[in-house]
Amino acid sequence: MNQQIIKPPVLVISSHVAAGMVGNRALSFTLERMGHPVWEIPTVTMPWHPGHGPAKRFATDPDQFDSMLADLSSHPHLGALAGIISGYPGHKDQAKSLAQFITRAKQANPDLVYVCDPVIGDENGLYVPQDIAQTIRDILLPLADYMTPNRFELAWLTETQFENNSDIVDAVRHWPDKTVLVTSAFAMMRNSIANLMITPNRCLLAEHRLVPGVANGTGDLTSALFLANILSGLSDEKLLKTTISSVFEIAHRSASAGFRDLALATYQDRMVHPMAMVSIRSLETRDRS
Repeated sequence: MNQQIIKPPVLVISSHVAAGMVGNRALSFTLERMGHPVWEIPTVTMPWHPGHGPAKRFATDPDQFDSMLADLSSHPHLGALAGIISGYPGHKDQAKSLAQFITRAKQANPDLVYVCDPVIGDENGLYVPQDIAQTIRDILLPLADYMTPNRFELAWLTETQFENNSDIVDAVRHWPDKTVLVTSAFAMMRNSIANLMITPNRCLLAEHRLVPGVANGTGDLTSALFLANILSGLSDEKLLKTTISSVFEIAHRSASAGFRDLALATYQDRMVHPMAMVSIRSLETRDRS
């Protein structure tokens, strides 16, 4: 008889939408499917992903946000908390409260893993106010063990323009103690999407074919699977390949079926048993791709 493996709880702090699978809904569903109990706090509440059209946005009051985290820091099982993901922000004052909680949580569990997904913009520029982006850069990133920015977010955070993957690596090396997974890195194969993982010791590039009409929520799915696979103790190669293979397959299936948000419930088995082909290669630091 197989002994059941009980996985530790994790905390997700991002947006909440009433409809769709983005923000906390995507993070929580994915992590729970991977076996982790989830604690959840919303930074902002919206009817849907902004890409679906204009809608009201209700940021969680900073005092209420602070009170919630302060109470949660007294949770009797705080020391069991194994991971934290922060995503889409709602107010500039939330970062300070979150930083205080992360510090307390790491005191209770020194092995706790904090993944910062700086959801602040894309190739069109920032889509959050600049003061919010600055608090993520100045307050939260120094506490992060792992980061999952897209290329454009990383460029803003490091005030750097990238022409190739070596430029990305050089920028990330300013955080020598962090592992950074850069989505939308420079692909080396034609008609491909690349994800570059930079650890203190190595650089690994994962590539797969383009997904036309990709659905919303791939960044949230990536960060959730990344955390779950980190906590499973996978090697660097396995961590990157398993994470990206799952994201690619779910994104491809969702887009092919016409979904505008990822169909996580429909294709949830691909989180645990990904089958999509992903190319992994090791890059030299000054590789000029």
